[in-house]
Amino acid sequence: MSRAILILAAGASSRMGVGRDKLMEQIGGTALLRLTCEKALCCGVQVFACVPSLTHDRTALLPEGVRAIPVPNAAEGMGVSLATGIAALPDQITDVMVLPADMPDLSAADLVRVWGEHRQGQITRGARNTAKPGHPVIFPSECFADLRQLSGDEGARSVVKSYAGQVHLVPLPGKNALTDLDTPEAWADWRAKAGGV
Repeated sequence: MSRAILILAAGASSRMGVGRDKLMEQIGGTALLRLTCEKALCCGVQVFACVPSLTHDRTALLPEGVRAIPVPNAAEGMGVSLATGIAALPDQITDVMVLPADMPDLSAADLVRVWGEHRQGQITRGARNTAKPGHPVIFPSECFADLRQLSGDEGARSVVKSYAGQVHLVPLPGKNALTDLDTPEAWADWRAKAGGV
């Protein structure tokens, strides 16, 4: 098997307001996108990141070992980023973990744990508990054709739903699998709870 992680980092970050990019937000002096990439690299698999373009500021944040996949029409929605990212993966990839870049509570250990419970032919996803599925989500190659057909902003919900009997949930600590930060208010609240990082 050949595994990969696909980081979704091509969205417009429009809910942050003018001039502010959630993936460039600093945590302990490091941009969130770079931290997400570094966690992904700890899994020992190939890592790819969907970005708006190869000349975008976010692309410069990608550490060595992370390959950028440009998504020039990312404004059309997450489905477009997913479809473009999946289509760009090397042919030998058999399983891909889809990882949103705006989830700072997910740790490298969380990602490793989800990989550890993944089995060929199933969808595996992080969860708050056995009743609240979240991220990351691992898709087997059987799903790739459907993922390449996605469009708009629905994301992969329809694909996960069609494989409902083959989805394995992996409980992660706290709200790690659910917390994403899309607005200045969400960032302020998260920083207050995290001690001002």
